[in-house]
Amino acid sequence: MAVTRTYLDFEKPVAELEAKLEELRAVGERDGAVSISEEVGRLEAKAGQALAEIYASLTPWQKTQVARHPQRPHFVDYCAGLITEFTPLAGDRSFGEDEAILGGFGRFRGRPVLVLGQEKGATTEARLRHNFGMARPEGYRKAVRLMETADRFGLPVIAFVDTAGAYPGIEAEERGQAEAIARSTEACLALGVPNVAVVIGEGGSGGAIALATANRVLMLEHAIYGVISPEGAASILWRDQGRAHEAATAMKITAQDLLRLGVIDGIIPEATGGAHRDREAAIRGAGDAIAESLAQFEGLTPVEIRDRRAEKFLAIGRTL
Repeated sequence: MAVTRTYLDFEKPVAELEAKLEELRAVGERDGAVSISEEVGRLEAKAGQALAEIYASLTPWQKTQVARHPQRPHFVDYCAGLITEFTPLAGDRSFGEDEAILGGFGRFRGRPVLVLGQEKGATTEARLRHNFGMARPEGYRKAVRLMETADRFGLPVIAFVDTAGAYPGIEAEERGQAEAIARSTEACLALGVPNVAVVIGEGGSGGAIALATANRVLMLEHAIYGVISPEGAASILWRDQGRAHEAATAMKITAQDLLRLGVIDGIIPEATGGAHRDREAAIRGAGDAIAESLAQFEGLTPVEIRDRRAEKFLAIGRTL
């Protein structure tokens, strides 16, 4: 069944052209005697050109909107496309299960790995079940348990980051949210196996860092990564969420800014129009980048892997 495409505000010119295209195609299907192939081709070219022009000069706020696009591929899509023999594991062995963070063991291109990630959900029911990708303490404690297991058996760790931030509810604070995030970050730093983190949508604050403290941190072309949301920053700085677009620019949250600053290690290209327009290409590109990153740590000892990770993050503090 065809999925209705969701357009962002700044994509209105493309939406109008593609709506005309659908009308033309419907006419052609109803009346086969009418030849519309030339007009369809012209409109397709015009829509493609308009889309390319828009995405060639996106502002940080527009990139934020693309990163949050509801049809963007999520953790479950990357896991299904890249991991075979996936066996999900649940629970933190302390309080319970948190479905905002999913994880388990499987094979990445034939190699056994641990894969973790935040899952936002694609439907209303799924979003509620996964709490919109905002993890509670038990989610991070589950991540720690699985990372320690992977380290014990010498398995690389792959993390897909996509969260607006850790869940800020009272019950999460009561159960030690800050401590759980700190323990997860510590577990990442202590790994004697290589870990690769990919920001596939939003990388929000400590909720993202808890999984993204990795040997290699990669971002999709239109993903964002920052200490707070643009709306939150605007609310604090100017007491006006309407200035979120200014905050997004000032915060340097885009992949391009963060690569230039040395905070991340690489950018994974997306299709023109965003990863949601060609999900298979985005997943394939992420897989290639992960494979290339893991290959850089072949033959290194656990101490060397751990030291390189520590040096990577210490260097950010020295140069920024």
